[in-house]
Amino acid sequence: MNQAVLLLGCNMGDRINYLNLAIKALEEEVGKISNRSSIYESEPWGFDCKTSFLNQVLLIETTSPAEFLLKQIQSIETKLGRIRTKKGYEARTMDIDILFYNDLILDTERLKIPHPELHSRRFTLLPLAEILPLKVHPVFKKSLKKLLMECDDNLWVKKFV
Repeated sequence: MNQAVLLLGCNMGDRINYLNLAIKALEEEVGKISNRSSIYESEPWGFDCKTSFLNQVLLIETTSPAEFLLKQIQSIETKLGRIRTKKGYEARTMDIDILFYNDLILDTERLKIPHPELHSRRFTLLPLAEILPLKVHPVFKKSLKKLLMECDDNLWVKKFV
């Protein structure tokens, strides 16, 4: 059994409903959710948008290899109305990122684990540190709590639920 740490995020439509639909699909198609963070609200990172994001971190137990997990979550994103374009960051109904997969370090064209930006994003680090404060980042060799304390991202993030 593998443990994946996923970040869910959305800023279009009924955001709570999209989070719930994603969680249901992950439980049905990927594996058992063993822990979840609170839901956090944050301003968009990397682009201008008037609608804030809702984010939540999930720990999921899965038999899926990392590359297949990526296909599964991209399929869920598509089912929930995600439209991918090549123009960078943009509003979306659902985004699911693989933050960690066991303690795997992977750097391929399609998949990078740990997520290469997680250490620079408060909207990722806050929910991560809530449920896994002592987890050590396999590349930086620092706990998530320490990475959060060192993060210089100044965008606002607050607990939503």
